[in-house]
Amino acid sequence: MASSTLATTTTTPPPPWVREVSKCIIKPLRIPEAAKEPCYLTSWDLSVLSGSYIQTGLLFSKPSDQKEPTTMTSILDTLKDSLSRTLVHFYPLAGRLATHKDDDSYYIYIDCNNPTGGAEFVHAVAATATLEDLLSPVDVPEILRSFFLYTGTVNHDGHNLPLLGIQITELVDGYFIACSLNHVVCDGTSFWHFFNTWSEITRSRLSSSGTNNSDFIISNPPILKRWFPEGLGPIINLPYSDSQNFIDRFTPPAFRERVFHFSSESMAKLKAKANQDCDTTDKISSCQSLCALLWRCVMRARRVPSDKTTRCLITIGDREKVDPPLSKYYLGNCVSTVMPTAEVGELLNRELGWAAMLCNQAISAHNNEVVMKKVVGWIKSPAIRKLGRLVDNTFLVIGGIPPSFDAYGNDFGWGKPVAIRRAVAIKFDGRISAYPGREGGGGLDLMCCLSSEAMGALESDEEFMSFVSPPPPAI
Repeated sequence: MASSTLATTTTTPPPPWVREVSKCIIKPLRIPEAAKEPCYLTSWDLSVLSGSYIQTGLLFSKPSDQKEPTTMTSILDTLKDSLSRTLVHFYPLAGRLATHKDDDSYYIYIDCNNPTGGAEFVHAVAATATLEDLLSPVDVPEILRSFFLYTGTVNHDGHNLPLLGIQITELVDGYFIACSLNHVVCDGTSFWHFFNTWSEITRSRLSSSGTNNSDFIISNPPILKRWFPEGLGPIINLPYSDSQNFIDRFTPPAFRERVFHFSSESMAKLKAKANQDCDTTDKISSCQSLCALLWRCVMRARRVPSDKTTRCLITIGDREKVDPPLSKYYLGNCVSTVMPTAEVGELLNRELGWAAMLCNQAISAHNNEVVMKKVVGWIKSPAIRKLGRLVDNTFLVIGGIPPSFDAYGNDFGWGKPVAIRRAVAIKFDGRISAYPGREGGGGLDLMCCLSSEAMGALESDEEFMSFVSPPPPAI
């Protein structure tokens, strides 16, 4: 990987040509009886109707030690077959959004038995692109945007578009599997549960040498029944007469994106510093300390006036917060945000631990009572979230902390992935997402999106860069 030298995308050569070779629709191998019933959507699901698809993918190296050469045709056939079998378990992903509208009600649900349903599957080739082309630039290269389907759409478009789109792009020395999944259907936890199951079934198909194991029992079946507070739902009427009343097709201003690595040792050092500042030993977690570091350093990099109020939006999972808790295999959205707030001057003049304690208090206060109040309040007065309202230089949005999913366990027959990358969806100046580090052990990667000026300042920020680690070798 390159050093932290400032680089801008304006001088980057145009990306290699990505050519679509084939595309098709993959349907579930069989349709479960339950798929004939509508899948009603929760407040968590409906609130992101105006947002973007989740677009995340995995980069793999082509195996060099295979005893027998594997053709691209056989790889695609295996992936299509295993995807069809995976959709039996995750059948809502093969549906389409549908709207019921009459004089008395307006609600949206998933039609799991839509005759035009299924997941889109595309095979593409980037004839001259290599793993090095994707991993060595300081900034995330723009060619990655060509590896994903449905860029520029919003989740509400799932009425006509597939809810799941897969593109496998063949590189000179690798493969990139890009998954675009409608955010109304599920959150990041469910996204990775689907990915894990698909790779598990793929490995099973490879090891079974083509035998018909259509009833293969997966390790962690999804919980498909949507959760609603007692006495509410499953139909949630929206206070609109037309989708144009709540859809916002937001295009963010230009930004840079790069990946910063934090090793397990660096995370431990960060945690120790925050706790020492607060005269505690273990009260503040490493991830709360990291949120505080990012909050301070980004506000400093943006040169926000000291008398301004700044907010740090931290996404937090609600599965374990509700009582009784939901399974981590619950399929759907189950995420809220907490928002520690401070004046910029105080945030920067005090120690790291002070900001970390604000993050700790906000996260600790997010309990069942708070979640239920938010959910019930939303059902009684629905409001579709609009991304453009978060694009403000006093806001920072941090997602995926701590990263609790198994991204690097997805082996499709080529071994462990070498990297995780995202497309442009749900990205804007001030959006930061955390992913587990490839080496494991508590390290992580931060995908940071900032304006060119702010990113340059962050790369020169002594406090921030003192905790950034050299990335482990990926190839």
